Amino acid sequence: EFYIFKKFNGKNGENMNNFFKNLYPLTKFYLVLTLVISGFIIPYTIYGYLLFVICGIFVFLYGKLGIYVKRAFLSLFLLTLVIFLAQSLLFVSDEVFAKIWIFVIYKKGLLKAIAVTSKLWAIITPITLLILITPAKDFITALEKINPKMAFILLLTLQMIPEMGKQASVILDSQRSRGVETEGNVFVRFKALLPVFIPLVLGSIVNTEERAITLEARGFSIGEKRTILDELKETKNDKIIKMILVIFLILCIAWRILWVLK
Repeated sequence: EFYIFKKFNGKNGENMNNFFKNLYPLTKFYLVLTLVISGFIIPYTIYGYLLFVICGIFVFLYGKLGIYVKRAFLSLFLLTLVIFLAQSLLFVSDEVFAKIWIFVIYKKGLLKAIAVTSKLWAIITPITLLILITPAKDFITALEKINPKMAFILLLTLQMIPEMGKQASVILDSQRSRGVETEGNVFVRFKALLPVFIPLVLGSIVNTEERAITLEARGFSIGEKRTILDELKETKNDKIIKMILVIFLILCIAWRILWVLK
């Protein structure tokens, strides 16, 4: 994938790669937010699916197209298929779209499925784009300049699930060493959840208290201006991108108004 990307774009591809990497993290966030909002403003449902292609172009220029396809398309495809089957077959209406063996696909349910999945793709694909092109560390650093408390909450949320997963694995190993059965049929695994769940919850509470004490010891709530080790600054490219995003949103709103008045 990288070889094809480099051969196709050459120096221009490297320049575009560096262009996206050097963008300010919050500029990338505004880009993604604009794409999500446009998915709900633009009246045509096909635009939600087109956002997968649009975000794919950005990821391709960044050099992570393969990861994007695996994360966005493969995960959304199965969910989209389930929604289409559920809405088309179970949403009963007078107008029948098609009959396949014993299954009846209703037109109203099919249109509802298209509308729902279109909005789903309009949300998931830009968020996947943000995750791939924006390192979490840089995003938290940029957000800390605006609101340190919000940055801490977001960082804590991002770290909570992986840390709880590691802690649950440690608790499971310790329970196995004490003779508790944790593998087998569904009932055995369900029975093993209780001796894992209680220490996990108590451990999370203790960790939260320790974090609060540590933050207070470091003057988190003192209210003074902080110095940042890795300074991130906005460039002219960020200002240009923001102007383009504002113009794009204005055009989307105008398009929506004209469509309603038509």
